[in-house]
Amino acid sequence: MGPTDHKATWLCPTAEDRARLLDMERRLGPMRVLTFGSLALVLLIAIPWVGWWPLPLLVVALIGFTLADRAPLGARAPEYRVAAAWLISVAVIAVGCVETGGVRSPAAPWLAIPVLALAVRFRTRGVVAGSVFGAAVVVIMAVFCHSEPARLPTPLLVAALFALMAANVGYMLTLLGSDVQHRGEATVDPLTGMLNRNALAARVNELTEQARINRQPVAVIVGDIDHFKAINDTHGHGRGDAVLSEVAYRLRRSLRAYDLAYRLGGEEFLVLLPGGDRDSARTMAEELRAAVARDSIAGLRCTMSFGVTASSDGTFDFQHLFAEADGALYAAKQGGRNRVEVATDGGPRPALAA
Repeated sequence: MGPTDHKATWLCPTAEDRARLLDMERRLGPMRVLTFGSLALVLLIAIPWVGWWPLPLLVVALIGFTLADRAPLGARAPEYRVAAAWLISVAVIAVGCVETGGVRSPAAPWLAIPVLALAVRFRTRGVVAGSVFGAAVVVIMAVFCHSEPARLPTPLLVAALFALMAANVGYMLTLLGSDVQHRGEATVDPLTGMLNRNALAARVNELTEQARINRQPVAVIVGDIDHFKAINDTHGHGRGDAVLSEVAYRLRRSLRAYDLAYRLGGEEFLVLLPGGDRDSARTMAEELRAAVARDSIAGLRCTMSFGVTASSDGTFDFQHLFAEADGALYAAKQGGRNRVEVATDGGPRPALAA
């Protein structure tokens, strides 16, 4: 689903959370094959002692994750399908434990596997909720599932399972925290705090696929600070950096939550509007232009020029649209700056000017 259709949920409050979830589901495919294959091998070895009955349970869990994986990209709240498959996997392991000794079952440590899997899909709130649920399952088994006395006392076995779950979650959250930090450093411009070209490349791929599915247009706005070289030459690069930082702040403040702005380099910026046509993009570009020109920045009067275009046939060819918007931006510069030009099939047409 596209950002314009995003419906916040407890598990995925932002479009970025949902995009990360879907991305991880695709990446987890090979690891899931390895996990289910390993469990199947253990169950096959255990047939002389426990029989064939655990194998259908493993098949049920596999079917649950397969159905979750096949949720279409445009489906609303796919995180619920993933959460349902996760609950099925916990239930399957719990049933196996109940039938083979409760917390003394050799399958009890397997409860750590779905808990660990949470950390690669959801943010902290989902991991904590799942961990509490897994811990509750262990407590219930310890209280209600009795078997022959074991050499180790039940409390010690329960504590060992908790320690295994906590260690898995702790290591995974640390790993994810490092991953998020380094990914942020690679995709965020340090001066302006805006997304950079690396982030743009990934977003373009997502929008291309979404446009193919939902047939909605995507608008492209390219903006450039007027006479920025003169600011650097006359007032120094320190003042120029202050202008860039404030301009980026004003652009972000004027955009909607699901519109993403990028710094392409130097004084050039780009905005993508999923679901936007030329008219809505022209209106948005004018709001951005007015936000920059409204008040002085770093003691200087600053303005921006913008070029606007949008896809119209349900496909998103970024390179073509960027060339159109860039041509319209050039026309805005030639037309006197501090203005918006909209590209058409016949070339840029006059739009809004200061």
